[in-house]
Amino acid sequence: MRTDVMGVGFDELTLEQAVDRGAVLAGETGFHYVVTPNPEIVMLARKDERFASVLRQADLVLPDGIGIIKAAAILGRGPKERVPGIDFAAGLMERLAAEGKRLFLLGAKPGVAEQAALRLEKQFPGLEICGTHDGYFKEDAPVIRAILEARADVVFVCLGAPKQELWMAEHGASTGAKLMVGLGGALDVFAGVVERAPEKWQRMGLEWLYRLKKEPRRITRMARLPLFLVAAVGTRLRGK
Repeated sequence: MRTDVMGVGFDELTLEQAVDRGAVLAGETGFHYVVTPNPEIVMLARKDERFASVLRQADLVLPDGIGIIKAAAILGRGPKERVPGIDFAAGLMERLAAEGKRLFLLGAKPGVAEQAALRLEKQFPGLEICGTHDGYFKEDAPVIRAILEARADVVFVCLGAPKQELWMAEHGASTGAKLMVGLGGALDVFAGVVERAPEKWQRMGLEWLYRLKKEPRRITRMARLPLFLVAAVGTRLRGK
């Protein structure tokens, strides 16, 4: 079931259910893609109909940020549980390793995807990472060709929003991959370049605060969260 939160429809799934669905999509014919919007992405979509349309057409729309859950509560409707993109990716990699499927990593600065691949193959025995490419490309064709030649089943696309979502929607079917997942800065975490918040902070829904503490330059982006919640209150008061 998909529920509207500030103009974006979210699938009401637990993390386990989302991973199950992702694994099914990775084995089906045709091309599919997953998006993981946080409040910042929803705010972008409210100003860009093309981007909003791409989010609506995704096969899975997962609530990545705690702000989405807070806004849903204000609006009096689901989803009620965060499904962080990085946790979804971890669960999916376990399934890919068990099922012998091939994963391609796209994004981040040069060298980061390769570093992430080495760490992930150790973390998930049996996981086959069939190729990598950094996110600093100017032409799409070489990247599409690299994924096609790697015979990837799944691609983690970490280009940042809205570029990654638009790229998946426009070029995904040309790569031969069955499933793409937009994951923002996840490769930096997988590579060990960026430290993820401790589990205690994750449980409290304060990963954003931990990240801000580590990277104060993100204050401008983080300031959008209160604005998003204020907008949700306004929407509730208008009865929408």
